[in-house]
Amino acid sequence: MRASVYLQILGAAVLAASLSLTASAQAQDAPAKEATKGLPPRAAPADYQGQAKVGAFTLAAEFDAHGVSTPEAVYSNEDYVMVEVAFYGPADKPLKLAQSEFSLRVNGKPAVAEPFARTFGSLKDPSWEPPSSASKAGKTSLGTGGDNQGDPPPSPPKMPFEMKRSMQQRVQKAELPEGDRMLPVAGLLFFSFRGKAESIRSLELLYDGAAGKVALPLHP
Repeated sequence: MRASVYLQILGAAVLAASLSLTASAQAQDAPAKEATKGLPPRAAPADYQGQAKVGAFTLAAEFDAHGVSTPEAVYSNEDYVMVEVAFYGPADKPLKLAQSEFSLRVNGKPAVAEPFARTFGSLKDPSWEPPSSASKAGKTSLGTGGDNQGDPPPSPPKMPFEMKRSMQQRVQKAELPEGDRMLPVAGLLFFSFRGKAESIRSLELLYDGAAGKVALPLHP
């Protein structure tokens, strides 16, 4: 009899521990799912720079030049230009999206959309200023003594790791999500372009995907 009671108590304890672990795992998964939502779409397609019908859907887009707009901050990238895109359509009809379905024709030359991770090397936060004053002061004081003119120049200061990681996570969250998506849905596309925005004379977003095919003119 005592053995039976002991087994019942043990079983209840194991069940409680299992439920606790499940709840903890779900709580940990919640932020991860939240972090993959992307940019919130604007109220209507007319809120974007350009719009075009694609079958039963509407593609809207806005050219952001070298600015990387996220809900939390605006960053910059000298090697890439950004286009914010959004799809609108029946709320009960998902649309399958892939970034490879988009390209950007700049001055007549097309560039394919690239993964957000490729932009990290030249991604910058305009609000961060490197601590150059301390290094300049140190160099000046050394110059008055026996400074070794053959020493290599000091390495440029780097953005703090946590700040850099936060910036990258925000950009990742803002990219256009892929796969079957309920509408409306929005996000950023990244295209390689190292020239100045002022040099762009013509601009056209090309889409060829599940919704259809369209060329959407944009303003540089």
